Amino acid sequence: MYFIVRVTASQEKITSDILQNKVAKGNTDIHAIIMPFGMRGYVIVEAASEISCRDLILNEPHVKGMLSKPLEEADLDKMLSAKQTAQEISVNDTVEFFVGPFKGYKAKVIKIDSGKEEITVELMDVAVPIPVTTKANMARIIQKANQG
Repeated sequence: MYFIVRVTASQEKITSDILQNKVAKGNTDIHAIIMPFGMRGYVIVEAASEISCRDLILNEPHVKGMLSKPLEEADLDKMLSAKQTAQEISVNDTVEFFVGPFKGYKAKVIKIDSGKEEITVELMDVAVPIPVTTKANMARIIQKANQG
C-alpha cells in the first residue's frame, strides 16, 4: 500500500534520506520511499500497513503528517507519469483537465512553456474563449492535433 506523507516544502530530499536511513537501520515493513518530481511538500511511502508507515514517520523532523487514505497503484502511476504526459502535449492538441478549478473542461492548447511545464489553453464550450495558463500535468490529451 502507498501512503502520502506531508513534509515541509523544499525538504522532501532531506526527509526521504532521513526516512531511508531509518528503514536501513531497523526491521520495518517499508518497501520504498518515493520522492515524486514536481510534488512539493509530499513524499510517498510504500508500506505493508498504515501502522508501519506511521511508526516510520513518528517524531521525524520536517514531517507534518500523513493523509489518512492510502493511494491506489493506478493513482500512483498517474502521478509518476504526469511529467511524461506534459512532454507529449503539443500545440493544437485537445486536452481535458482532471484536477483543479477546470476539472472536466476540455480545451485546445495554444502555447507550451516547457521550462515551466505550463500550457496556455482556450477552454471549449464557454461563451468567451479566454486564454488560461496552467500546469501541464493537470490535463491529459484526449485528441492529438495531427489526428484531426
